[in-house]
Amino acid sequence: MTHTVMNEDDDATAPSWRQRPKPVGFEIAYKLDGDMLEVDRTRRVDSIRLSAVEQVRFVYAPGNISSKGYKTQLRLSDGRTVTFGNLSWRSLTDLDRDDPRYHRFVTALSAAIARANPRARFVAGRPKPIWLGVAVVGALSLLMLTAFTLRAFQQGATNAGLLGVLLIAASFWQVWPLVNLNRPRELATGEVPESLVPGGTG
Repeated sequence: MTHTVMNEDDDATAPSWRQRPKPVGFEIAYKLDGDMLEVDRTRRVDSIRLSAVEQVRFVYAPGNISSKGYKTQLRLSDGRTVTFGNLSWRSLTDLDRDDPRYHRFVTALSAAIARANPRARFVAGRPKPIWLGVAVVGALSLLMLTAFTLRAFQQGATNAGLLGVLLIAASFWQVWPLVNLNRPRELATGEVPESLVPGGTG
């Protein structure tokens, strides 16, 4: 189950975001402070220079079968990555989301990165090999289900055929966003894609 939470932003404070990325574990807080990003992992606090961010990637990454999850990944010059998303686990089954706040933080962070490192690369979607793999596997799965369904109807197995139709619909509902939203593409420096960063007003 996903809950919508309304966290009030204080305009006098630096843009921030808090997330519990796993069902079991500590909450992680992210705060933008000038040309630095502070990452508070409860047991450790890291300060990252935004000028060290080489790439910003936005992806669609559902947290479970019913939750629309999106992630932002920063790749640093030393090879490290920092990844956070719009979903935060409350328990083993419940998720929180505050898309407007997430959108505001990602927008402010992207603009700050563009100022600190104008050569930073902004990309949307999965790397092309991964995206192609998902697209091929998804297409093959749908073809196999379609063949099963047609054969069931031809043999008079109506119940099996109807089950196949339901499976095709469910599979398409799951696979199509992964393929469509995660199509790899280049973005302008500092650009935030509305399709991969929910919560915008546009």
